[in-house]
Amino acid sequence: MIRNVLSIAGSDPSGGAGIQADLKAFSARGVYGMAVLTALTAQNTQGVSGVHLVPPQFVADQINAVFADVRVDAVKIGMIANAGIADAVAGALTDHRDIPIVVDPVMIAKGGAALLAPEAVDVLTRRLLPLATLLTPNLPEAAALLHQPLATSRAEMAEQAERLRALGPAAVLVKGGHLDSDESPDVLATAADLHWFEARRVPTKNTHGTGCTLSSALAAELAKGASAREAVAIAKDYLAGAVAAAGHLTVGSGHGPVQHFHALWKDGE
Repeated sequence: MIRNVLSIAGSDPSGGAGIQADLKAFSARGVYGMAVLTALTAQNTQGVSGVHLVPPQFVADQINAVFADVRVDAVKIGMIANAGIADAVAGALTDHRDIPIVVDPVMIAKGGAALLAPEAVDVLTRRLLPLATLLTPNLPEAAALLHQPLATSRAEMAEQAERLRALGPAAVLVKGGHLDSDESPDVLATAADLHWFEARRVPTKNTHGTGCTLSSALAAELAKGASAREAVAIAKDYLAGAVAAAGHLTVGSGHGPVQHFHALWKDGE
């Protein structure tokens, strides 16, 4: 049975991040993708120049319309932008705690633009984190959610992962891409233990949408029945291939997108 996975996120017209990246990752991982829009952005590989928010009630209406008709096997939550949208998303998903929910706390774009209003952090923490099967912050996002300094070591990453899990998520994956190191380790905190996933840093500027892509791949694997640890291993391997093949694309002059379909497309075709 082909699984159905819903993304609740913002749009990226250049196609590398947000809803567009989510749908590509869903397709690449063999699930049927659906999308609820929370925001329209004016952005490209060089940055975000504008954001137009969807009214919170209409975000909830979109979610309710999908659930009223379609079997949803997992949900990925990305950009929620403000407190009103965060509250609306939480309210619409409260009765659907029986399916995996991946929360990617999109707070800052690659170019530095803020994508989450400061007052929304409290609503995100109180209402959405307890719904999460898996929370996937990078180091700046983990620090912002906890109101702590940026982690600069593995010990601090592990501590922040445990602190975040205490806020309600069943599991937390803290991503170490911002560490000042040749390595890019991630740590997964579950009720059972901490597990490290090791990776070498790939020397490329084409990293637009990596967080969106990873969290969507995670949602796809959880929808197919994988455990959190299994899903992270599979999704990270998929993303590594997508980043490694990003140079085959010629999209924009800034932080280019990853190659979501690296396993399916031949170069130039």
